[in-house]
Amino acid sequence: MTNNIYILIIAALLDYLIGDPWGWPHPVQFMGWVISRFTKFSLQLCQHSLTQRLAGIVLGIILIIGSGCVGWLIIQTAKCLYPLLGITIETILLASCFALRSLRVAAVVVLEPLTSGDLGEARKILSNYVGRDTQNLSEAEILRAVLETVTENATDGVMAPLFYSIVGGCISGVGPTSLALAYKASSTLDSMVGYREAPYTYLGWFSAKLEDCLTWLPCRLTVLTLGLLSGKPLYVWRMCRRDAVADPSPNSGWSECAYAAILGVQMGGTNWYRGVAKQKPLLGNAIYPINSTHIQRALQLTRYCFLLWLGAAIAIFLILPNR
Repeated sequence: MTNNIYILIIAALLDYLIGDPWGWPHPVQFMGWVISRFTKFSLQLCQHSLTQRLAGIVLGIILIIGSGCVGWLIIQTAKCLYPLLGITIETILLASCFALRSLRVAAVVVLEPLTSGDLGEARKILSNYVGRDTQNLSEAEILRAVLETVTENATDGVMAPLFYSIVGGCISGVGPTSLALAYKASSTLDSMVGYREAPYTYLGWFSAKLEDCLTWLPCRLTVLTLGLLSGKPLYVWRMCRRDAVADPSPNSGWSECAYAAILGVQMGGTNWYRGVAKQKPLLGNAIYPINSTHIQRALQLTRYCFLLWLGAAIAIFLILPNR
């Protein structure tokens, strides 16, 4: 278990200091390539809702299990050649599963032009990170969009991969990286095909449901951890029980609502997607208007939550016998 401790710590440091360097190969790029090719082929071949659902199941199983197994095989092959090489590759692959630095960078690059008064540039940059229409957003709406992105992705981009890396590290012969890669594949599937709208209505249903299931437990644990860090866990939980249950997603609403309760702001409202208005449930109480300080505090809370879980993982690995 000692190696798992080193791998987790170094992977966390790599993500914090380097993140995902621009132009470098990334596992998600390969996953996206497989999803795109399989989706294009399936939509051409499968014209019936049932066959598209079956194709979606095949896609989900192949990509999720395949990503974990391919990662495990690469690591084990490298370890057979040279143990230190295997540990290095495993650490780099695990770091690629964390998105803590990516979230921070995404927030900063939008806030910089917004702070200087360049709404047009802020809207343009924001469109790279969100699915909603950004061309007519006001400053307040841009701030809400950034905070919603940061708080939603805190669970599926940061805490859930860490959760599965801890679980994998507790299983003999699996290790922390394989399960984290498998979860990353599930999250990538959901972001690419997990939509209710055509053409992914039937093809993406399995990926969306499976990602919801895989994220459910780490999301609730994240909410509890955030509540403890804020010093008002019961209040945070009550707010989530009041507002988050109205969100169609069983996880993103809980993640956003926990931060909203702690920060004293309100998220949700009307968003526009391809010119069509979509009403999102209101999360939290609008005690304060959202500003850049709230976004920085949300990022800080995520970082503290990550470090707390990392410390817990180290303690677990120290207690468990080496196997």
